[in-house]
Amino acid sequence: MEQTFSEAETKDWLAEHLPTWRLRDKSLFRVYKTGSWRLTMLVANHIAFIAEAADHHPELVLNYPSVEVHLETHSAGGITQKDFDLALKIEESVTWYPDKDSALDGTKLDGWLKQNS
Repeated sequence: MEQTFSEAETKDWLAEHLPTWRLRDKSLFRVYKTGSWRLTMLVANHIAFIAEAADHHPELVLNYPSVEVHLETHSAGGITQKDFDLALKIEESVTWYPDKDSALDGTKLDGWLKQNS
């Protein structure tokens, strides 16, 4: 059985590594405010790809203006390192945007980035 983290350990870890995430109902929780159905679907599909590659699958709640992510390791009965690692990868990739020195122009997602950083 995988090691699970206590509520205090989880909150401390999130505060240090992923301050935009929370502990909610015994799972890691994050809302990405998309503002549109199109962006909701892009974010959800992106998360789905990462989760499938990791073989660790979050619960996603899709709405017109947002994507909710809930992560826990059901087989272990709590939060494990798998949840932290997947949350880090989701956060890193979903909030990625080309910087001003990049050859990539990027799309008009400035509002998205400000809401989700």
